[in-house]
Amino acid sequence: MLLILIGLVIAAATLIAILWSIAYPERRLWPPQRYTTATPVLVWVPTFTLFGILIVLGFMDWGSLPIPSWLRFGIGIPMIVVGNVIVWSEVAQFGIAQTGGAKGSLRTDGMYRYSRNPQYVADIAMIFGWVVLCASEGAALIGLAGIVVLIAAPFAEEPWLKEQYGSAFEDYRETVRRFL
Repeated sequence: MLLILIGLVIAAATLIAILWSIAYPERRLWPPQRYTTATPVLVWVPTFTLFGILIVLGFMDWGSLPIPSWLRFGIGIPMIVVGNVIVWSEVAQFGIAQTGGAKGSLRTDGMYRYSRNPQYVADIAMIFGWVVLCASEGAALIGLAGIVVLIAAPFAEEPWLKEQYGSAFEDYRETVRRFL
C-alpha cells in the first residue's frame, strides 16, 4: 500500500506541475525555464522511481487481474520490447539532457517523422505492456496514473516548442500527429 501511495503522489505532483505549466506558460515548470545541475535530479529521480514502483508492484501482485496468459505474454512482452527500443534509440539521438528538458534542436527525423512525441508513446506502450504482462491491480493503478501524466506532458511542451522554434515547429506540427 505504501508503494501505491508513493507512486500516486509522484504521478499527482508531476501532473500538477504539467497542468500548472499549461495554465501558466510564462511560469512553467515543464519544460524547465532554465536547465541547471538540479534539473536532471528533479526530472529523472521521480521518473525512475515511478517506473521502479510500477515494476515492484507488478512482481508483488503478479497475476491478480484475470488476463489470459496468451494475452499477457503475446501482447505485454512485445509492447515492452518495442517501447524500450524506441525510447532508448531516440534518447541516444536526442541526448539525455534534451530528453530531460534542456534546450536543443527541433528533432523531426527518426521516429519523430511519425509522431511529435514518440518517446511518450513508447513509454505508454512500455507501461501498458508491463501492466498486461504482470496482470497486477497495483501496477495497473500506478500505470494508469503514469499514462495520464505522459498524455498531458505534450500539452505543456508544445507552447514552449513554438516559442523556441517558431515557424519550423508550426510547419512540423501541421504535418505530424501529436501521438500516433
